[in-house]
Amino acid sequence: MKEFMNEDFLLSNETARTLYHDHAENVPIIDFHNHLNTRAIYEDLCYDNMTEVWLGGDHYKWRAMRAWGVPERLITGDGAPYDKFMAWAETIQNSIGNPVYHWNHLELQRYFGIKEPFRPETADKIWEECSAKLKTPEYSVRNLLRMQNVEVLCTTDDPADTLEYHKKLKKDNFDIAVYPTFRPEKAIGIEKEGFAAYMEQLGKAADMTLNSAEDVLNALKKRLTFFMETGCRVTDHSLENSFYLPASTEEVNAVFRKRMAGGVLTAEECAGYHGWMLTELGREYSRRGLVMQLHIGALRNNSTRLFRALGADIGVDSMNDFNYAPQLSALLDAMDRTNELPRTVLYYLNPRDADMLASMAGNYQSNDQGIRGKIQLGSAWWFCDHKTGMEKQMQALSNAGLISTFIGMLTDSRSFLSFPRHEYFRRILCNQIGTLVENGEYPADMNYLGKMIENICCNNAKTYFEF
Repeated sequence: MKEFMNEDFLLSNETARTLYHDHAENVPIIDFHNHLNTRAIYEDLCYDNMTEVWLGGDHYKWRAMRAWGVPERLITGDGAPYDKFMAWAETIQNSIGNPVYHWNHLELQRYFGIKEPFRPETADKIWEECSAKLKTPEYSVRNLLRMQNVEVLCTTDDPADTLEYHKKLKKDNFDIAVYPTFRPEKAIGIEKEGFAAYMEQLGKAADMTLNSAEDVLNALKKRLTFFMETGCRVTDHSLENSFYLPASTEEVNAVFRKRMAGGVLTAEECAGYHGWMLTELGREYSRRGLVMQLHIGALRNNSTRLFRALGADIGVDSMNDFNYAPQLSALLDAMDRTNELPRTVLYYLNPRDADMLASMAGNYQSNDQGIRGKIQLGSAWWFCDHKTGMEKQMQALSNAGLISTFIGMLTDSRSFLSFPRHEYFRRILCNQIGTLVENGEYPADMNYLGKMIENICCNNAKTYFEF
C-alpha cells in the first residue's frame, strides 16, 4: 500500500518520477486564465480564516457540499465561518474520487505543510493552525502567489472595466506580472437580458454613442487599445449556443437596431450577429498579435431558484451537448481565408468533443511565422479538470496533433489557494509521458523529454502568449 499523497503521488514509474522531480516540479507557473480579484492582489489582503480563502467563491466545493446535503446557509449563506468549515470537512471525507479531494490536500500540503488527511476528526486542529498562519503577513495574497512560484497571471475582465488595480499593480512594480484578459461576452450576447443597458455602459467607457453593430465593434477596438496599454495579451469568449451564421454588416446592423428597439430576435439573427462580431474581433486580434480563447459548451444558471437568490457563478452550471463542428469550422475559416486567423485556444466542456476539436485544430495550423501549435487544444476545462479528463485531453492531442507544442495548464479559478492544480496537472502529464517510455513506445531520451516537459509546463505558454 502506497503512502497517502506522498512525493511520488500519481507517478507510477521511474521515468515519470524523474521527469516530474527533475523537470516539472520547480519551473514557474504561467497562469494565463483565471478569475482572481485584482484588488485583493494590489491591497495584499490577509484572510481571517480558512473559510474565507478556501470556500469563498469556490463553486466546485459548493456543488460537493450541496450533494452531501449541506444546507445553503452553510455554503453561500450567513452561517458562521467555523460551521461552514466543519461542514466542508465532512463533505471532503465523502468526496472520494472527486478531484476536489486531491486539490484540497495539495493545498494543505503546499501552503501549510499539513500532510494528515482532512476529515471531521482533524478539522478543528487544521482550522486553528491554518487560520493563525493566514492572519500573518507571510500569508498575504501576494505571498500565497510567491509560495507557488507564480510568474504570470491573466485575470478575466470586461471591456468596460477601468482596470484600476491592474494599473496600480503595474505602477507598484509587483514582481508577479498581472495582466488583464479582454472578455467581450456582454457585447456579443445580444440575446441576453441586460444587453441594452450594457451598450450604454460600453459606450460611456469608450466615449461613444452606439447606434449600430459597427459602433459596438469600434468601441471594443478602442477599449482593446486601452487593455493592451495595461499589458493585455489574451482575449476570451464563452460560446454557449449557436455562434456562427454568415451575415453582412448591413444585416447585423439591422439586427442590432431591432434589439435596441425592444424587438425579439430569432436564433438565426443572434447567430449571425455572434459570428460577425467574433470574426471581426478575431481579425483585429490577429492584427494586434493577441491570442483568442474560445471556451465552448457551458449550460449556465440551470437552477432558476438558486440563480434568482444568488446570481451567476454559484455552482449551477453544467456541460451542454449541442453540435457545433460546422459552425466552428466556418468561424475559423472566415478568418483564415484572408490569413487573419489569430492564435486560438479551443476548450471543450463536454468530453465527447475532445477528438473533434483536436482534429479541427489541425486544419488551421499553417502559418509563415513559425508558430508551433498556432491552434491549441486547450487544457481539460472545468468538468473535465480531473485525472481522467486530463489524460483524455492529452491523448486526444497526441493522437491528432503534437503534444510537444501544448501550452499547458491554467487554474480558471477565483481562489488564491488554487495553484497546486498546476502540480496536479504536471504529475499527470509526467506519468502519461513516462508510461509511454516504460512501455517502449518512445525512447528514454531524457534530455529531450525533460526539455519537452519544461516547455509544456511553462516555456511554450511564455512563447505562445509573448509574455
